[in-house]
Amino acid sequence: MLYIAILFVLCFLINVPMGIWRARQKRFSAKWFIAIHAPVPLVILLRLLMGVSYYSIPLLILGSVSGQMVGGTERFNRLK
Repeated sequence: MLYIAILFVLCFLINVPMGIWRARQKRFSAKWFIAIHAPVPLVILLRLLMGVSYYSIPLLILGSVSGQMVGGTERFNRLK
C-alpha cells in the first residue's frame, strides 16, 4: 500500500510540469498531445519497477490527471 501511495505522488509530481507546458500549447496540437502522453511510459516503468499490481492503474490515472489539472491552473495563476 505504501508503494501505491508513493507512486501516486510521483505520478502527480511528474504531471504538474507537463500540465504547465500543456497549458501553453495550442489545444489539440502535436505538442499538446506530447505534454499529455509523454509521462505515461515513465509511470508504467515506475509501476513495473516498484512491483505494483495493475489494480492500481485507476489510482495512477487519477494522479496523472490531477497533476495535469493543477499544472494547467498554476500556469494561469502565475499570469495574473
